[in-house]
Amino acid sequence: MAFKIRLHKERIIMKLAEQIQQADWKKEKHVPVIECADEVKAGEIFEVKVSLGKEIAHPNTTEHHIRWISLYFRPEGERFTYQVGHYEFSAHGESAQGANEGPIYTHHEVRVSLKLGKSGTLFALSLCNIHGLWESSKEIKVV
Repeated sequence: MAFKIRLHKERIIMKLAEQIQQADWKKEKHVPVIECADEVKAGEIFEVKVSLGKEIAHPNTTEHHIRWISLYFRPEGERFTYQVGHYEFSAHGESAQGANEGPIYTHHEVRVSLKLGKSGTLFALSLCNIHGLWESSKEIKVV
């Protein structure tokens, strides 16, 4: 029975992994762009910026928008990934007067400060309400 449950969970995870799309952010507006230093000092705080549409603007309308960005870190040589944060964007111009008539639009960009004790890889995942899940990654060296 335990084997069947584990196999079922693995199939669900594989199905989710198949939904995550990757591309070059310079050519595809849905790919998260991770901007930070390539090398940081151990235990020192540094800033990471994650955005979308750096080269090709992504729409931010009631009908087509980025719902959220999540940032993760996987230390080099380790099996598990740690969530840095999950950031939701809730205002896309909707209002009682109709679509795109609202007074506020959130911008799909996140800045977070963190410190690392070990080299590894940052992963950003974003969700477009029309075009699904998109991922990018960036290696960080800790000295």
